[in-house]
Amino acid sequence: MYRKIGAIVIPALIAVGIIAYMFMRVWDDLLVAVGHMIPSYALASGAICVCAWLLRGWRYRIILKGLNYDVSLAVATACIFVSQTANLIVPARLGDFVRVFILHHEYNTTYSEGVSSIVVERVFDIITIALLGAVSLPFVLNVPPWFSTVIMLPLVAGVLFFCFLLMFKKVTTQNRYIQILLTMLHEIRRASLTVRSFISLSLSSLFIWFLDVLVCFAVAMMFGHQIPFAVIVLAIVIGNLVKAVPITPGGVGTYELSLALTFELAGVSPAVATLIAVIDHLIKNLVTLAGGILSIFLFGDWVVPSIKKALSMRLGGGGNT
Repeated sequence: MYRKIGAIVIPALIAVGIIAYMFMRVWDDLLVAVGHMIPSYALASGAICVCAWLLRGWRYRIILKGLNYDVSLAVATACIFVSQTANLIVPARLGDFVRVFILHHEYNTTYSEGVSSIVVERVFDIITIALLGAVSLPFVLNVPPWFSTVIMLPLVAGVLFFCFLLMFKKVTTQNRYIQILLTMLHEIRRASLTVRSFISLSLSSLFIWFLDVLVCFAVAMMFGHQIPFAVIVLAIVIGNLVKAVPITPGGVGTYELSLALTFELAGVSPAVATLIAVIDHLIKNLVTLAGGILSIFLFGDWVVPSIKKALSMRLGGGGNT
């Protein structure tokens, strides 16, 4: 029991501590910055965020179609909403396993197909983010050297991963566990490496992250700050790459800190940089939470106990999925 509690409480305390530190260091200037807010931009950022989610659902529908499962846009989007809502509560992206359970319950997918679909989504996300970061780097001054490292590592890893998929097409084995891995690689290749699926997933991923950047741009405009677009792109890139390391639930704290530090490099005052970072993530998380609640109603009452079961099994180290 203590292990389960600690797995949730400790990362949550780290997230709260980071956010508290960010606010404490600029507390005197926060009220001044808040007084200059233009609330209408908050509505715009929320609307853009909803569009990005629908596009995520459309992309996930393409991935599942590559695995021979034809699902509606509503169901594909709802699957992501529920799993990402769970990720806001628990660390280490354990909420992703909820999506595997939902797909198995609704469409009788195998667990390996559920995991493979998430891997495809994550790989395209990481590569697209890193690619946007690489493009934005030359347009931003005073960038710390570690920014380049953080961006290039996933970019190189993504290219190597696709090369690995292409190389191991015809490998067979009698080992059960290696065969499971090879089955997943085959599923990933089938869902992502046909010409049509690769182009569709690449273009949709670019649009998804462009909209994600636009959300932050609208938040910056809320405070009357004309931050160069390349800086906002770089901030979103660094924030999401740091957030990909599952230190806190939903990357809360680490994401905001990364964004704020990047904005400060561009000359934004610490108070405004902090507010932009916090409100950007808050809007995105509120849309996620609202979508997750609606999605649970869409799927039905069985989802909640399934979520509890999935998370309990993973946190407790038990179960066989």
